[in-house]
Amino acid sequence: MMRSLWTAASGMTGQQFNIDTISNNLSNVNTTGFKKVRADFEDLLYQTTRVAGTPATELTVVPTGVQVGHGVKVAATQRMFTQGALQSTENVSDLAIQGEGFFRTLLIDGTYGYTRDGSFKIDAEGQLVTSNGYRVMPEIVLPENFVRESLTVSQDGRVTVKIAGSDDPVQVGQFELYRFVNPAGLSALGENLFKVSNASGEAIAGRPGLDGMGKIIHKFLEMSNVSVVSEMVNMIVAQRAYELNSKAIQTSDTMLGIANNLKR
Repeated sequence: MMRSLWTAASGMTGQQFNIDTISNNLSNVNTTGFKKVRADFEDLLYQTTRVAGTPATELTVVPTGVQVGHGVKVAATQRMFTQGALQSTENVSDLAIQGEGFFRTLLIDGTYGYTRDGSFKIDAEGQLVTSNGYRVMPEIVLPENFVRESLTVSQDGRVTVKIAGSDDPVQVGQFELYRFVNPAGLSALGENLFKVSNASGEAIAGRPGLDGMGKIIHKFLEMSNVSVVSEMVNMIVAQRAYELNSKAIQTSDTMLGIANNLKR
C-alpha cells in the first residue's frame, strides 16, 4: 500500500481539526471576553532509509540522508490572550479588564473559576454574580437600600454606592484580579470560565492597576478578540489544504490502479 495514502489522510484529518477550531472562533465572535484559539501542528515520525554521514567510499560520506515523513498531527491548541475591544454599555454592573488579569468566581463544587467576562448581575441578596449565578470572589454584597445608579467601581477595584437618603458614597467592597504565569495553560470549562491546571500555575492575586494587573473599566465590556477577516482567511487556507490532501489521495489511488492493471 502506498505510504502517501496514509500521509494525505493525516493531512485531511489535521485540516478538519483546523476548520473545527476556526468555526469555534467564528461562532464566538460576539461572546464577551472570549479568547480565540489557534491550532498548532507538528510532523510525524520519519522513516530513514539512508542515514546522513554514512560512508560512501573510504574517503567520502553521504552528505544527505534519505528520509520520508508520515504526515501531520495536532500538537496543541494555543489560546491567544490578546486584549479584546472595549464596548460601552452604560450598565452599572458591567466591568471590563484593560490589561492582564481575570475575575474569580466560586463554582458549585467549591472550586474557583476565572473569567474575563465582566457582564455581572445583582441577585436577590444584593451579591454580584455571573450570568449563571456564580458569585464573584471576593464577595461584593450591596446594601438593601442602595441607589442602583450610584454604583461605581474605580479603576483600582473599589466598589462604592450611595444609600437611600444619603449623599455620601460608601465603600462596600474591593475587587481583586488574578493572573497566571502561563494563562494559555488554563483549562476551558465553558460558560466563559477557565480553571487552574498544572500548566497554568497557581493564581497570583493582586489589586487592579498594581503589580502588573490590568485596570477595571466600569460600564464597559471586553468583546471577543476574534478577527472575522483573519479567521475567514485561515478558513480558506485550511479548505485549500484539505482539497490538496484529498487530491493526493486520488492521485495515489490512480497510481495504484495503473499498477494493478499492468499486464505482462
